[in-house]
Amino acid sequence: MQQLHDLQKEMQRSQPTLPYNELLAESITKFARETLQLPGLSDSIAEPFGNAPGTWAPFADTVPALLKLAKHYKLAILSNVDNKNIEATVDKQLAPAKFALVCTAQDIGSYKPARANFDYLFGKLKSEEVGGIDWQKGDLLHVARSLTADHVPAKTIGLPSVWISRGGDREDGSGVGGDYKKLRDQVAFGWRFDTLGDFAEEVERQFAAKSKA
Repeated sequence: MQQLHDLQKEMQRSQPTLPYNELLAESITKFARETLQLPGLSDSIAEPFGNAPGTWAPFADTVPALLKLAKHYKLAILSNVDNKNIEATVDKQLAPAKFALVCTAQDIGSYKPARANFDYLFGKLKSEEVGGIDWQKGDLLHVARSLTADHVPAKTIGLPSVWISRGGDREDGSGVGGDYKKLRDQVAFGWRFDTLGDFAEEVERQFAAKSKA
């Protein structure tokens, strides 16, 4: 499915204002037509494909990890997913975890790794609607899986980050959201954990150690 993935990435660059659910529907239709040599796909197939992200179950460790992290941090989402899909994800798939802020590519009009997406997040964090926090970049920690969409721009703008690799640092160099061997000089994440659960456990351990000090 690498060809379909590449198609989606190209469409994110060429049609940055197209909501993700529509982009997925158009990309699977184009894939069927150009790669599979089919005449196209009906709306009954393409539309459910576009709306599928909101139904995807999270990794088993995700929700417990978010609940642990929420005890120590305010949580925010910066997503390439459209509003409809992210709303379903937050309300159903990630419940009962709560988020102080949710920003989507549809709100912003571009897709990560565009700098505009991160600037939009920073602006929202400083606005009164989320508390008017007087933050600095060092107060934020960007936790993400994708190297190309998240960790490459994080290094560019000096944003501390944690890579949730989920096996993405395999010996063959392949990984989710980019090839680590090819991108290692373009990323500067300070920590790497295989799962979000592992990261949350380490956060718990460090806070417990501080309380005993």
